[in-house]
Amino acid sequence: MSDNPRPVKVVPQREARGDARRERWREHRKARRVEFVEAAVRAIGKHGAEVGMDDIAAEAGVSKPVLYRHFSDKSDLYVAVGEWGTELLMQRLRPEFDQSGSPNQRIRRLLDAYLGTIEQYPELYRFVVQRTFADRPVRSDPVSAEKTVIANSLSRILGEYLRALGLDSGGVEAWSHGLVGMVQASGDWWLDRQSMSRNDLTDYLAQIIWFAIDGVLRSAGLVIDPDEPLDIDTDLRVVPDEGQEETDHG
Repeated sequence: MSDNPRPVKVVPQREARGDARRERWREHRKARRVEFVEAAVRAIGKHGAEVGMDDIAAEAGVSKPVLYRHFSDKSDLYVAVGEWGTELLMQRLRPEFDQSGSPNQRIRRLLDAYLGTIEQYPELYRFVVQRTFADRPVRSDPVSAEKTVIANSLSRILGEYLRALGLDSGGVEAWSHGLVGMVQASGDWWLDRQSMSRNDLTDYLAQIIWFAIDGVLRSAGLVIDPDEPLDIDTDLRVVPDEGQEETDHG
């Protein structure tokens, strides 16, 4: 045992009470922000993407000055609402990235989860994507962040498949961002036009995506049944392309 123990700092009781009060106040403000964001989402659903601060304050049951105590400006609220929407979408997409099944099943589930979400919250989607509410440049872009997260998750899956098949996975990141952009653009068009059902749009997009994947595989002499489960750890269920096989054997 040391003859010179380190001194123990004694925190005055008044200082400890002050720290506890500050922590409670931070938690209170955090909870109030969540409440106001949820009120904003409800107001957007009622009044559309062009909703105003008056509408949001009324939905929250407070005055605009109270609302502005928790958000520095409209752009601050826009970012918070965008983050709420992004988290909602990712809660629905994350489980689908890790679900097993055939390629077609996995593609369709991801598409349906995405399209189902924007169909359920069309005005929220327009509010966030079109930024009609932001009155100045925002400190972060929830839409860009969302697309990056989705594309990165897709890159991981595609990369695993390509590497398991012995193919070059160097382009999966660019490929994934392209697919995400295509689906988002198609979703924008669909929400505005509503000229086909969600199921039909899912069918068309799934077909386009699979044909792109199938083209890459066939160029390497591989053919995969898109309706059969593909276990990358054991049986890849890969058969050589007939034309390629004939070429290989002269």
